[in-house]
Amino acid sequence: MSAPEPLLSCQGLEAGYGVSQVLFGIDLQIGAGEVVSLLGRNGMGKSTTIKTLVGALRPTAGGIRFAGQATDRLKSDAIARLGLAIVPEGRHVFPNLTVREHLQAFADHRNGLRDAWDIERIYGVFPRLRERQNNLGNQLSGGEQQMLAIGRALSTNPRLLILDEATEGLAPVIREEIWRCLATLKAAGQTILVVDKYVHRLVGLADRHVILERGRVVWQGDSAALNADRSLWSRYLTV
Repeated sequence: MSAPEPLLSCQGLEAGYGVSQVLFGIDLQIGAGEVVSLLGRNGMGKSTTIKTLVGALRPTAGGIRFAGQATDRLKSDAIARLGLAIVPEGRHVFPNLTVREHLQAFADHRNGLRDAWDIERIYGVFPRLRERQNNLGNQLSGGEQQMLAIGRALSTNPRLLILDEATEGLAPVIREEIWRCLATLKAAGQTILVVDKYVHRLVGLADRHVILERGRVVWQGDSAALNADRSLWSRYLTV
């Protein structure tokens, strides 16, 4: 019996901005139910990879398949309708919508999920959002906005959830709450691609890790391998 097709795969992916090439032959696979981290120092191609996966940047070579379809020539909205949702760096919540309106406006029970991410289920993961459900986006703290951005993405019931800089700029106690929530999502079977600099937390969360250096994949493996080889951390992940 042949192995099932990965939920997301890209082979030989190249992309850039104008004449400046940033990605050089990226190979990446994510299976349904996996949590995968994308690691590397700033400027090594993580954000460009994500932009290419979600259709915000068209690749110059290579291919992308998501949910059984070639997506490297699709627009962002078409890729989103296939079940890909992103929590962008900077969160980008709407200042004039309440928490509840955010979660209602983007709700889409696509993909035939048995346990859909409706408002009550999202509130169960993020109790603080229930407490603040009538507050506007600009009345929330940075941590609350990040919770809302994750909840908003979940309300679309995505096959794949991408988190770009999941805990960037958050206070330590709020970071811990975000890590707890991501562990809850993993336990629920949510497929996740996460970018974050806190490698010591990612080895306890992610199934596999992909390290980028100057737009190339220089290492990939599971958490046990990454945790055991701390030379990788100093060579590719520390400033």
